[in-house]
Amino acid sequence: MATTTYLSNPDVSVNSVDLSDQCTSAVLTVGYDQLETTAFGSSGHSFAAGLETVDVTLTLFMSYGASEVEGTLEGLVGTTTTIVLKPASTTVGADNPSYTITGAYLPSYTPINASVSELSSIDVTFVGGTWARATS
Repeated sequence: MATTTYLSNPDVSVNSVDLSDQCTSAVLTVGYDQLETTAFGSSGHSFAAGLETVDVTLTLFMSYGASEVEGTLEGLVGTTTTIVLKPASTTVGADNPSYTITGAYLPSYTPINASVSELSSIDVTFVGGTWARATS
C-alpha cells in the first residue's frame, strides 16, 4: 500500500528556461541498455547494464516569445541541452527528488499544431544524455 501520494505538479526546466507554467504532462524514463552476457553452456540468458538511457516527453501548451515554448525549443532542434525535472515545485528532498538530464538531444519538434477553438499543444521528446538524481 502507498504510504505517500502527491498531486502531480511537475517543475520543468529546459535549457535553464522554466516551462512549468506551459507543461501539462512530463514523462521521464531512465535506465540502462541491456547487454547479453550469456555464455556457452548457460541454462538461461544473463544480462549486464550497458550505457544509460534517457527519454523525456513533455506535453506543452504552445506559446511564442523569447522565453516561451517556441523560443526555447526552436534553437535546440538537432542539439543537446540540459533538462531538470522535479515531481513538484517545492524544495528538493527525499520526497521531491530532482532529476538532471545532461546532453538530452532534441531530434525534432512541431512549432505549429493548431485546431479551431482549441488550445494549441505539442508533445516533444528528448532522447539520450545522462541522468543524475539528487535529494538535497
